[in-house]
Amino acid sequence: MKKSDIIEMLLEEFPELDRKTVTNIVNGTFEAMMEALTKGQKIEIRGLGTFRVKSRPAKVARNPKTGEKIKIPPKKVVHFKIGKVLKAKLNARAGV
Repeated sequence: MKKSDIIEMLLEEFPELDRKTVTNIVNGTFEAMMEALTKGQKIEIRGLGTFRVKSRPAKVARNPKTGEKIKIPPKKVVHFKIGKVLKAKLNARAGV
């Protein structure tokens, strides 16, 4: 699903809103989420899950083609932990 798909779904759900308003809402939501993650804040969306920033330390890895050792610098990554409601829905559809 792409951002444009989300906008289309919301337009169908709320026909009283115009495309520009819905697009601004979706873009604003994602901008706010990116801003919060950039500041190191946690984003919790009940039923969906939690986004947070994790730091990965620097490490030495090996190039599989040449066997040469390379240094990989530390970096930050976004981690998503699935919520209970979404997990239950996924497992119900999978027949687990």
